[in-house]
Amino acid sequence: METTRTFTHEQITKRLRKSYWDAQEKFQLVEPGDKIMVCLSGGKDSYTMLDLLLHQQVVMGNAFEILAVNLDQKQPDFPEHILPEYLTKLNVPFRILERDTYSVVTEKTPAGKTMCSLCSRLRRGILYDAAEEMGCNKIALGHHREDTLETFFLNLFFAGKLEAMPAKFRTDDGRHVVIRPMIFCKEDEIAQYAVERQFPIIPCNLCGSQENMQRQVVKSMMIEWEKKYPNRKEIMMTAMSNIHASHLFDPTMFDFEGLEELVKK
Repeated sequence: METTRTFTHEQITKRLRKSYWDAQEKFQLVEPGDKIMVCLSGGKDSYTMLDLLLHQQVVMGNAFEILAVNLDQKQPDFPEHILPEYLTKLNVPFRILERDTYSVVTEKTPAGKTMCSLCSRLRRGILYDAAEEMGCNKIALGHHREDTLETFFLNLFFAGKLEAMPAKFRTDDGRHVVIRPMIFCKEDEIAQYAVERQFPIIPCNLCGSQENMQRQVVKSMMIEWEKKYPNRKEIMMTAMSNIHASHLFDPTMFDFEGLEELVKK
């Protein structure tokens, strides 16, 4: 994460809320009557997302419900008491799901390979099933601006596709709508906010403990770009909303075959 200027607590709060509301207004992420499963990992991003959603809940006069959900993956030395104590203090309804995915991931992943893919698939399946069981119609994830840019470049460089993290989408099975309320929020501002708010951060012993992952390589690349060309990340985010399908090569997105007929008309 690059080093940027430090804001006062009031300034950083306003900046994050503005980014959050920009996404809300553009994509209508949260609507009256929603029951939202807020996926809480214990990291800086999910704590900040919960804070922003709680603020929106007040602004909207409690027009939607929040249910904080943590998946206890049985990582060694996981401090099980932290999240229940924190959420009880905030008077936020919550559920803790206990599944030993840690053993599955460490057993199935070859030495030197990233655990993220398998870990993510297991988490998604458990959380999606739990959301249906709890009657939640939306699932909120704490991904931010840098996450979606890194994902874009990972797909571009290693998967051969133009794809990032959408702010809002329906799952393949059609059961759930997933939202990313912080998709316009900057990671460095989230990090400062987390320090200001003194969130009880819980470290990850799975993907968070692995070095030299491709995502880390891409992150470093973006940091260097931003140093040499300030505001490049903001320009790249703008590009995500400024797509010209006719200037790419996907015939499912643009009717190249029918172009001549279109001109004749």
